[in-house]
Amino acid sequence: MAPRDPTLLPLDSKYIPRFAQIATFMRAQYRPSAAGLDIAMFGVPFDWGSSNRAGARHGPAQMREFSRLIRQVHFVTKMAPFDSCRIADIGDTPVNPLDLMGTLKEIQKFAADAIKAGAVTLAAGGDHTIALPLMRAVAQKHGPLGMLQFDSHPDTHDTLLNHKYNHATCFRRAIEESVLDPKRHVMLGIRGTLYSPDDLDWAYAKGVTIITIEDFYEMGVPKVIAKIREVLGTNKPSYLTIDIDGMDPTCAPGTGAPEPGGIMTREAQVILRGMSGLNWVGADINEVSPPLDPMGQTAQLANNLMFEELCLLTEAIERRRAKGAPKRRSTAKAAKKKSRTARSRARQR
Repeated sequence: MAPRDPTLLPLDSKYIPRFAQIATFMRAQYRPSAAGLDIAMFGVPFDWGSSNRAGARHGPAQMREFSRLIRQVHFVTKMAPFDSCRIADIGDTPVNPLDLMGTLKEIQKFAADAIKAGAVTLAAGGDHTIALPLMRAVAQKHGPLGMLQFDSHPDTHDTLLNHKYNHATCFRRAIEESVLDPKRHVMLGIRGTLYSPDDLDWAYAKGVTIITIEDFYEMGVPKVIAKIREVLGTNKPSYLTIDIDGMDPTCAPGTGAPEPGGIMTREAQVILRGMSGLNWVGADINEVSPPLDPMGQTAQLANNLMFEELCLLTEAIERRRAKGAPKRRSTAKAAKKKSRTARSRARQR
């Protein structure tokens, strides 16, 4: 475990009321850059890839406000991310609401700069288009990624409204660019009406593992967890993306394209906790639209799922540290080696 950094501890609600001070993700400290951080949290206030009900550009702001309710220790695993890693909120990516393609480049650069500084990225959107530039940045370091995608939609269409870059096409582009390895890609919770019967055919043909909501309830949570772990593998780099519309609309009404009959909160928590021990190298959560849920139920759920992501990233960092640490020889073995070396030198004389 890395030494606890008192300058990066989040505000403690036992001593500072939740309604006080400036809102950041999980009451973390704000830093203007990722320098010196293990995990950089940031917002991506972008929704110009959304085809119908916009509003996710306001998601990061509402999530920060409602994340005042998040405490510092995981109830089940007792993971305390801020004790193990240097974590901060580094603000928002640059965006230009009149320039979609330019903004995607800015998002990628922002994430890439954080990664070059040594941090793992955890982002809050924003519509699901943001996953493409974020994953591009992560793949620059790690190569083609595996991915667990919580979602009600596949997001592998070629075009939507004759455009190739939007929240319905992002993972087709990622696969085409070799950012995402389709054979290590799991879609979870896919459901809803289709444009045509062959909507999923391209993804199936590429080798994507699609666990529809029908599959999910037929398999049951333990088998679903086992399948995801089998596809992603333990050691290869994987990315976690959560589209909040993967959740049932009774749990998350504030999203642009809700689909009834989805994953419930408790099921999502159990699945995410079942992802412990995998090599997570980045994550995001997206499609929270405050205008569609001004009371903040959706944002609060998203914050809790984001905390689950934070714990998974923290654990993965700890495992990589342990794996990379030099092995220490026992005192006895070191003494024997020193003695043998001394005798050898004596003979040479």
